Amino acid sequence: MSDGEAPELERLPVSVITGFLGSGKTTLLKNLLRQPDMADTAVVINEFGEIGLDHLLVEEAKEDTILMSSGCLCCSIRGDLIDTLRRLYKRRERGEVPRFKRLVIETTGLADPAPILQTLIGDPLLSAFYRLDGVVTTVDAVNGMSQLDRQFESVKQAAVADRLILTKIDLADAGGRKALEARLRSLNPAAPLLPVAHGVVAAEQLFNAGLYNPAEKSPDVGRWLQEEAYAQSEADHHHDDHGHDHGHNHNHHHAQDVNRHDDHIRAFCLIHDQPIDWDRFVNWIEMLITVRGADLLRIKGILNVAGSDAPVAIHGIQHLFHPPAVLPGWSGPDRRSRIVFITRDLERAWLEQSMTEFLGTPAH
Repeated sequence: MSDGEAPELERLPVSVITGFLGSGKTTLLKNLLRQPDMADTAVVINEFGEIGLDHLLVEEAKEDTILMSSGCLCCSIRGDLIDTLRRLYKRRERGEVPRFKRLVIETTGLADPAPILQTLIGDPLLSAFYRLDGVVTTVDAVNGMSQLDRQFESVKQAAVADRLILTKIDLADAGGRKALEARLRSLNPAAPLLPVAHGVVAAEQLFNAGLYNPAEKSPDVGRWLQEEAYAQSEADHHHDDHGHDHGHNHNHHHAQDVNRHDDHIRAFCLIHDQPIDWDRFVNWIEMLITVRGADLLRIKGILNVAGSDAPVAIHGIQHLFHPPAVLPGWSGPDRRSRIVFITRDLERAWLEQSMTEFLGTPAH
């Protein structure tokens, strides 16, 4: 077992629930708080009143914390998120609140999830106690298409998600829902798309989306990266770009018009066959952050580092990167480096070329 594995596993997994205004985050959270699987979970929200907790209360604790009937701990954000999360962890360690094993943050009123994700990986104290498990994004099946058209923030929310929750499916017409699902899969090919009515979904379907599988106490690289989904998506795009100009309308022209925000987002996986020089790789990433950091919406990767028998996992959000984690070993014969990128206005070809220039060997 590597020295890097145990500390990573001991950190508390954090799931971030985001989604555009009116997309059903509150309804989803109310349903989750009723579930036994949410016991040993702390939930951080903006205000208790927004989700109507009265019928779920068991007892009130001091200050900004409530213990739910499910055993779940509910905490409101008072001021700065960093202070709230630090204080909550200290109270856990002192025994003032139950020793929760998971944290869920609901981003009510915050359109862009990036600041919260950066807080989790960028604050030294928080990253010592917590690790980002995954991003859950709610999308309104009725209004989602128009929101994606009008609001670039909603496109970013869908693009960086580890789980996509399609809400209000009971109110959506079949054709509109099918078109929205196709659009979401194009934006984010790797995230499972879960249809939900009235916020009813099992908690287990939303959590444990991170690199580490808590049940097996080990990393699950394939589930985390899902690089095959990106390869299939690129193949589908290539197919759509060719052979469709044969005289009848597939609604592609209409889709091209309304998907203008989507055209800024790219999701792909770069593969490097040869072992990577770590110093050269760091120089490349630092260049990317300096030149295009704001457009690196999310990066996840497994690296075969020259001179190391074990793979190294990397995870970044725009300008910030989580400390690299050395994994216990390779899970199979494939030892190629694989890096998943979700970018804004950043082409795959440019990244491939810059990676080749910095590392000295080509990526594909």
